[in-house]
Amino acid sequence: MKSIFIFILLLIALTIQAQDILIEAESFEHPGGWVVDPQFVEQMGSSYLLAHGLGKPVQNAQTTFQVSKNGNYNIWVRTMNWAPGDWEAPGRFQLQVNDYQFPEILGTEKGWDWQYVGQLKLKKGSNNMVLADLTGFDGRCDAIYLSQNNKKPPSDFIELSKWRQTVLQLPEDPEQEIYFDLVVTGGGIAGCATAIAAAEQGLNVALIHDRPVLGGNASGEIRVHTLGIYGHFERILRMLDTEHYPNGDPRAHEEDAKRMANIRKYNNIHLYLNWRAYNAFAQKEIIQYVDARQTSSGDRIRFMAPYFVDCTGDGWIGYWAKAEYSYGRESVNKYGEEWDKHGELWSPEKPDNFVMGSSILWRSKVMDSPSIFPEVPWALEVSKDYAESNGEWQWEFSRNDLHQIDNGEQIRDHMFKAIYGSFYNEKQKPGKENLALEWVSYLLGKRESRRLVGDQNRAPAPGIVRS
Repeated sequence: MKSIFIFILLLIALTIQAQDILIEAESFEHPGGWVVDPQFVEQMGSSYLLAHGLGKPVQNAQTTFQVSKNGNYNIWVRTMNWAPGDWEAPGRFQLQVNDYQFPEILGTEKGWDWQYVGQLKLKKGSNNMVLADLTGFDGRCDAIYLSQNNKKPPSDFIELSKWRQTVLQLPEDPEQEIYFDLVVTGGGIAGCATAIAAAEQGLNVALIHDRPVLGGNASGEIRVHTLGIYGHFERILRMLDTEHYPNGDPRAHEEDAKRMANIRKYNNIHLYLNWRAYNAFAQKEIIQYVDARQTSSGDRIRFMAPYFVDCTGDGWIGYWAKAEYSYGRESVNKYGEEWDKHGELWSPEKPDNFVMGSSILWRSKVMDSPSIFPEVPWALEVSKDYAESNGEWQWEFSRNDLHQIDNGEQIRDHMFKAIYGSFYNEKQKPGKENLALEWVSYLLGKRESRRLVGDQNRAPAPGIVRS
């Protein structure tokens, strides 16, 4: 009797599950002009699709999905209005399922949440879904949920994470484990240099990076040129550095190709592009593994090794492994810092959270014919009447009450407003009719973040947490 009862419960559970469909937007088969943005997973819960069209609607994103049971389905989309105010939301888009386009305008609700689209009758089998961008101003879609019940998915970050895992039927641990001699997380200049140095010592290296290209801030996606002292590592760094062209220059793409070719020369460097670490586990101060997720498919791998190097920029591996870290400015007394030549302290008398900000670079160009740029009232609240046609490294934003990690998306969006508003003002000047936005990065170029303190009292042991 007990076994029959359990079987009935299991049957009910499977039936309910069969009626729930969760589609992660970043896994769309054809993203069109939408791009995958994985920067803020730790703050909002997932990678998402971003319609980064510089004021021109991007090509539709499309995918197919399977329905296991005929019926009426309620549909929600997890999205946000990134610039709320007394104006139309800048990131508006619509959802189309099969041949029906829902009239509901999405991207209009403040903060990440599930926006109800409506109900639609679906047939068992393969169905189509389309995201149609309306503005080109950074509309964003995290996921689409279809269900035969009318219960809205959870909004709370922790509850949402558990719910997501249940609906997608994900096991607690990654599906695959791989062992290496060294695991490097972060494919900027530091991570690439570390991987090469280790590979030349004969180590079998995993290099995990959450973007499709290497270089971090120096990549063609962010475009800050490298400039500094080579020291004893010039040979390796020359494989990875950039020419001293202006920041934001498209020649950064050439350096991407050089960097990739030099990394791929080493058969013992195993490159995991578009994989983002999401967890690290340490036991008795020794890291045992790092877990990473593919930013589009959601596939997961557990990377195991005796040694790990954190080159994430935000110190995520050390942070998850419970290493000591600092953020902001220490008191002048902490390290006994002295006065500078102008009689001012290098550090404040009391510690604070002030750090250098994050930059977003951008460019415009003069076209052969007139170019139209839409009105951006939601951006002028930041730019005011300031006008500009290009943004170099000094387009940086930091504020004591905004954390460069916890408030990263808010900082990036503030920079979007500054850029679009300043360019709009520039376009209003006589003779600027042919000026057009050529490129705006959507990735934060972070200048200062979490700093791992490390252990200065003993030599490094295998897997020990290090800065």
